[in-house]
Amino acid sequence: MLVLSRKMNEKIMVGDDIVITIVKIDRNQVRIGIEAPGHVPVYREEILPANWHADKEEAAEVAVSI
Repeated sequence: MLVLSRKMNEKIMVGDDIVITIVKIDRNQVRIGIEAPGHVPVYREEILPANWHADKEEAAEVAVSI
């Protein structure tokens, strides 16, 4: 896991086309903005689709067996 310190309005680039911006910092809460292409799904972990973990595990198994 990469851990970064950022200040308000600073950005983090993920690949060539995903930008994460620190929008607001208030006590124990940080608000972030995420700019990503329409074909890239963005979810909060607590509302991930039910089959998301199964799909990731299956992809990992395929990668290991190759």
